[in-house]
Amino acid sequence: MPSIRCFEAADTDAVVALWQDAFPEYRDVTRPQRNPRLSIANKLATQPELFFVAETDGRIVGTIMAGYDGHRGWLYSLAVDTSLRRRGIGKRLVVHAEHALTALGCPKVNLQVLSAKADVRGFYEALGYRMDEVVSLGKRLGETAETTASHTAAQ
Repeated sequence: MPSIRCFEAADTDAVVALWQDAFPEYRDVTRPQRNPRLSIANKLATQPELFFVAETDGRIVGTIMAGYDGHRGWLYSLAVDTSLRRRGIGKRLVVHAEHALTALGCPKVNLQVLSAKADVRGFYEALGYRMDEVVSLGKRLGETAETTASHTAAQ
């Protein structure tokens, strides 16, 4: 079973490769909101101690990011090597992140799943997550808003 530890800068290339495999949208690095290196840099600037990797024999096989704003916690970027899924790695990463958030005094954790990804929702439901009766709203800011608008117009 893999060990779980905090992300280190030397893990960057391995994490980018894992995310590009796990999240096809990360293959288009021309869009800032889908740039894995930018996501890593942003996380390292904000609560880097809540960025975890799962490692087996010196190889990164999973990731999860967590965040806590003093009110709610969030989970992001749970990824597991596609050849190693359904072996408990994702569950261990989620539990590890939950423990880290609990240690900070976090009373509740949120996450978002695309509505089309029923299998992902099922994974989280098996871990005790339930759909909240809320509507998630979002707005791109700064450079990502401009890039998204021009990318959408070009299509």
